[in-house]
Amino acid sequence: MNLIIANDRAETYRVLLIAPYGSYRIAPFVEAAHVLGVEVVIASHDRGALVGAGSHGVHIDMGDEDAALHTLLAAARQTPFSAVIGTDDASTELTARVCAVLGLAHNPLAAVQMARRKDLARACLARAGVVIPRYQRIDLRQAWLPQCVGIKFPCVVKPVSLSASRGVIRADTPQELERAISRVQRLLATVQEVTERDTLLVEEFIPGAEVAVEGLLTTDGLTVLAIFDKPDPLEGPYFEETYYITPSRQPAAVQGLIVQQVSAACRAYGLRTGPVHAECRINAQGVWILEVAARTMGGLCARLLRFGTGYGLEELVLIHALGLHVSTQTSAGAAGVLMIPIPAAGILRRVEGIRAAEQVAHIEEVVISVRAGNELVPLPEGTSYLGFIFARAPTPAAAEAALRTAHACLNIIVAPLWKGRYDTPPF
Repeated sequence: MNLIIANDRAETYRVLLIAPYGSYRIAPFVEAAHVLGVEVVIASHDRGALVGAGSHGVHIDMGDEDAALHTLLAAARQTPFSAVIGTDDASTELTARVCAVLGLAHNPLAAVQMARRKDLARACLARAGVVIPRYQRIDLRQAWLPQCVGIKFPCVVKPVSLSASRGVIRADTPQELERAISRVQRLLATVQEVTERDTLLVEEFIPGAEVAVEGLLTTDGLTVLAIFDKPDPLEGPYFEETYYITPSRQPAAVQGLIVQQVSAACRAYGLRTGPVHAECRINAQGVWILEVAARTMGGLCARLLRFGTGYGLEELVLIHALGLHVSTQTSAGAAGVLMIPIPAAGILRRVEGIRAAEQVAHIEEVVISVRAGNELVPLPEGTSYLGFIFARAPTPAAAEAALRTAHACLNIIVAPLWKGRYDTPPF
């Protein structure tokens, strides 16, 4: 469907997509724009991601947001943008600044900062009375052991700005907490922003089932597009996400509480437009907010979502950003994805059994994202998945069963990676 026809206006829409290096979300947004007949300009630090079929590129330095803003405003003066979309946490603040200058619909800068920074988010939600874990902000520039006095176990160590469970570690004893903080501190040495490099959270571990929520903020409030069950228990010591299944099998009353809590978090932050991705824990004490981000879900998982109108998630985000409106009725049946976990550190040699996995009933596709010969880095230091398995089935239980059967078909061959340092050249 072409938006120019749908809108009944002789107008070409031009969207700026701001994306960090290596973002999974670039290709799905470009594909969605192509389907909708929208021109895309990709702003990224990665020159290799800039130009594709039907898209153009602007190279920016995402480590220098002021310079990036100047570059993008200059591009807008040459040919105006109809909308600006930030694909990832790392680009939402720059997106808000660009939109504010151009007069386009956007979230307030303070709101996206709250949504991206876990320490700011926790303080904001606590003030608003939203149910969150008890937490302690740790300043790594100071002796951090005295700052941990009073922390109860089990607890969870979290960087304030990393995503996809990177650097998130459970600790059950003071000794484990000390090791976890030291490990995360080493990981944060590569973070550019000083405050984010020198700050982390230690918060109470919340037991219970976990769900993810995908939504879209409009003038009418939060429209929930999907609630995903995570059927594997996420108890640590690391928190690698695996299965997402929708529709949720949580009772309707619980789903209502989930929507209430996520909506309350969005209001507390000041978010008012665009996509929302949230993570919640559910137990006898209620629904706990773990995260609310002003972006779409990660990886390739959004391809699960096709709505009654035939639109996908990225298409809906583009349509909304352009000020247009469509129905968001979900399609019948169930869908699920397995984010294939990395089994061990090393070099990927090959993945066997892909054909057998694809022949399992209800499996749509098996995607291996890592090429043979590349290094695999598991959590908590790793930043990506091995790949994805997608399923569609009549029921959530059937979708989950298909994914587990397909995963069992795979044999992932990983060779050891020998890292050494020579004091003198080896030859």
